[in-house]
Amino acid sequence: MIARILYRNNVQGVLNYVLGKSGNTILGFQNTYSDTDTNTKFFGRVLHYLGNRHDSKKRYVHATLNLPRGEQLDNKDFFELSKAYMKHMGYGEQPYIVVRHHDTKHEHVHIVSTTIKEDCLQINLSNDFRRNVATQKYLEKQFGLSPSPDTRQGKDLPVYRSPQFKNEDISGVRFYIQDIINNTLQKYKVRSFKELSELLRPYHIQLKTVDHSGRIGVSFGIEVEDGYRSRFINGSIVHPQLSGPKLQKVFERNKRSKLLPMVHKRLEKQIMTTFKLLESIHYENLPDILKSYQNLDCELVYDKEMQPEDMIIYDKSGFIFRASEISSKLNLANHPLLTNSGNEKTSIEVDGKQFNLEVQKLIKNAFYKSYLDAHKRDTLLSEFVMIKSFKEVLPYLASSESYSFLNHYSTKNGGSRLLNFVQSEFERTRTILGISEANKELKTLENRVSILKKALEANVFDNSGNKSTLFHLLQGLGLKYDNGKISYINSNIHYVKMFMDNYHIPNENEAYISFGSINQNERVLTFLMEVKGSKGTDLSATAFFLPMLLPQLYSSMTSDYRKQFEEHSLKAYLRNAERLHLSYEKSPRDYIQLFNAKGFYFEQIKDKIYISSIYSKHRVRSSLGSKAQAYLKSIKSLDTVLNDQSKTISNIIDKGRGELKNLWLSYLIEKELYGKAAFIMVYDTLRPNLDKDVLEYHYEKGLREQLLEVSKQKLNSQRATLLRRSAYAVSSLLGGNYYKEEEVFNGFKDELTGNSKGNGIYFS
Repeated sequence: MIARILYRNNVQGVLNYVLGKSGNTILGFQNTYSDTDTNTKFFGRVLHYLGNRHDSKKRYVHATLNLPRGEQLDNKDFFELSKAYMKHMGYGEQPYIVVRHHDTKHEHVHIVSTTIKEDCLQINLSNDFRRNVATQKYLEKQFGLSPSPDTRQGKDLPVYRSPQFKNEDISGVRFYIQDIINNTLQKYKVRSFKELSELLRPYHIQLKTVDHSGRIGVSFGIEVEDGYRSRFINGSIVHPQLSGPKLQKVFERNKRSKLLPMVHKRLEKQIMTTFKLLESIHYENLPDILKSYQNLDCELVYDKEMQPEDMIIYDKSGFIFRASEISSKLNLANHPLLTNSGNEKTSIEVDGKQFNLEVQKLIKNAFYKSYLDAHKRDTLLSEFVMIKSFKEVLPYLASSESYSFLNHYSTKNGGSRLLNFVQSEFERTRTILGISEANKELKTLENRVSILKKALEANVFDNSGNKSTLFHLLQGLGLKYDNGKISYINSNIHYVKMFMDNYHIPNENEAYISFGSINQNERVLTFLMEVKGSKGTDLSATAFFLPMLLPQLYSSMTSDYRKQFEEHSLKAYLRNAERLHLSYEKSPRDYIQLFNAKGFYFEQIKDKIYISSIYSKHRVRSSLGSKAQAYLKSIKSLDTVLNDQSKTISNIIDKGRGELKNLWLSYLIEKELYGKAAFIMVYDTLRPNLDKDVLEYHYEKGLREQLLEVSKQKLNSQRATLLRRSAYAVSSLLGGNYYKEEEVFNGFKDELTGNSKGNGIYFS
C-alpha cells in the first residue's frame, strides 16, 4: 500500500475532483450527522466553514490510499482501512469523506478533510511523513496488504522500459510521473528544466515548458510500449509542488548553493589527479577509470560525428556537471592525453610521481587492514608495521580494488610491472609509515595524559571509596601505569613520566575495553573538562552505555560530573533513538510508547516536556526540542498518557530488565547486529527492552534465525568469553574506526559536499 497526503488552502476544487469522477463510490463519512447519508453539499460547507477559521495555507487535507495492483478490498474493509489511517494520522475526530475511484488499475480511495479543529486550532502537522510511513507499515500488516518501501529514499525507480498505461488510466500516468520526479529531485540537485528533462528521459517521461511573460509553465507526458503517448499534464496537476514556478525556485536554490565552488574544486582536483596518473587514455575507458579510481559516475557526450566532446559527471553531492563547466583545463575534445585511436591503449605513467604515491597508499592501506583484522592487538600500529613482512601483507595488497585497477593499466607487453614496483617501495614506505604512526601515537598519549591530569585536578572521580579508581581511569583511556611512567596498555614503546600515588591494580575487572569505548570515554572526559556550558554535541549514542562498559570507573564519578555526563549522553541517545523509531511512529502517543518500552519516560514541568531514564544513577532529565514539544502537546489527553507511563516502566523494573545491558541488547537489535544480540540473549539470558511490534519486525527480519543458530552452538568457555567481549565492544559500526583508507585523490577532502543535506522536493 502507498499512502499520499497533500495539503491545500481551498477545498472546493478537491471535492469537485473527488466527487466528479464517473463511477465513484462514496464509502462513507465520519464525524458528521450520518456515516452514510450526509449531503455532500452540506459536507462541503462544513469543511469550508471549519477551514476558514484559520489562515493556514494547509487548512485542508487530501489523502489517497493506493493498493498494489492486483490486490483488492471490499468497500466495507476499505472504509475501515481509511478510518484506521485517519485515526493514526491524527484526523480521527475531524469530519471527513471517503470516496472510492475505479479509474485506474490499482484500487484506491480519496479522503478529504480539514486540518482545522472546532476550537480554531490546527492539527499538529509536524512529523507527518514519519506518521505516514509508520501508519502504512502498521495497516499493511493488519489488512494483509503488500508492504510499501520503508523510506522514500529506499524506493527503487521503475526499470528502463516503457510504462504500460492506457488513455483512461490518466491517474496512473500522474502517479508514475509523480514518483519518478520526486525520487529524481531527491537524488539530484537539479538546476534547470533541461537538466531535469535529460534525467527523466530514461523513464520515458517528456517535459515541455512554455514562457508566459517570464513565468515558466511546465507539463509532462509519457511514451508507452504500444506507441501511445499520454496527453501532457500540467505540472501543478501532477503535484502542486511540480508547477513551473515551484520547480524554478528549486533550481535557483541549487544554483545559489554555497557548496558549488567547493564541489567544482574537488572535482577538478580528482580529474586532474587522474590525468597525472596516466600517460594515455582511450576515451571509452575514461568513465570506467574515473569510477574505479575516483568513484565518480560519468558518461561521455558525443557530437554529431559520434566523436567525444564532453563528459557528464553525476557527483555524490547530487550536482550534475559537464567537465567543461568545471574547468577550462578539462577540454576533452582537445586534451593531449585522450585518444580514440584503436592503436592507443590506456596506460599508467609508471615513472610518474602520482603512480609512486598510489603505490605508497596501497602499502599503507594494506598495513591498516591487516592491523584491523588482527585477532590480538598486543602491539601498537607503529610496532606492527615494523614486524610484518612483505609476504604477510601481500594478501591485503592483492585483494584491494586499487591494486586491481593499477595492475590492469600498468601492464605492458603481457607482463605485470606493479608487483615489482610495490616490492621495491615496500621497505621505504614501511619505515615512513612506522615513524608517522609513532609520532601520532606519542601525541595521542600526551593528549590523554593531559586529560587525565585535568580530571584528577578537577576531582572528577572519587578516589577515597575505591583504591582501584586510578587503574580504571587509565584503563578507560587505553593506558597503564608502571614505576612513574604512563604508557599504552598494549605497548611500552611510548611513555610519559608522571608519578601516581595510591595506584592499585584490582584482582577483578569487569570492563569491556575496545577502541570504540576508549574513544567514547576520551570524548566524555574531554567534554567534561571543557568550558562550563558546553553542549557536548560531540558525544554519540554509545556514550550512554559507558557506565555498563566501564562500570568501576563511572561508579566512582562524583555527583556533579556524573549528572553532567548523564544529561548530555541522554541527549545523544535521544537523537539516535528518534531516527530509529521513524518507521514505527504513527502518532505522538507512539513517540512516548516507543521510548517507554525502552525504559524512558516523560514529564511535563510547567510548560516544558522532559525525558528521563530508569538507567541514570541520578535523576537527570533532558528537555525536548521545540518541534517535539509541540508534537507531544498535540495529544488531547496528554496528562492521562503521561500518567499511564508508570505501568510500562514498573513492568520493566519488576521483571528485572532495568539494566543498561537490556538496553544495549535493544540497541544491537535496532542496529540489526543480530549475531551479537542472539549471543547475549542465549548465553547471558537477557531480554531486550523494545516495543513488541518493533521486536517482532526484527524477529522476522533475521533475529529469530540467528537465535536458533546460536542455540544449537556448543561453545567452550574460551570461545564464549571472546564472543562476550565482542558483543559488548563498541565496534567500528557503533563507535568509529581508528584508521581509514587514504583518499585516492592525494588527501584532498571535502566533507561538506559528502554529507550535505538534500534540498529537493519531498512529498508523500
